Amino acid sequence: MSEQTIPVAVFRLGRIVTTPNALQSLTQDDILSGIQRHQAGDWGDLTNDNRAANDRALAQGGRILSAYQATNGTRFWLITEADRSATTILLPEDD
Repeated sequence: MSEQTIPVAVFRLGRIVTTPNALQSLTQDDILSGIQRHQAGDWGDLTNDNRAANDRALAQGGRILSAYQATNGTRFWLITEADRSATTILLPEDD
């Protein structure tokens, strides 16, 4: 039996909001998994440049973006504002 590790949060999410389109397209498990990964610093499917920008944002207080794929194949984003007041879950077409 393998032990499950609990991800460690590396920043505050603030208020979590979701677009209606994301709520309709994603399962609760997809959303919760995305939130855990995002807050733990697992940026998902990003370019190396975007990963580096997130790492700088952690140190300097910028906006943080993560991109994931839901179990049904839907691509979705989590964006945390620079002041860490809010995190939005959305689909790319919602932007």
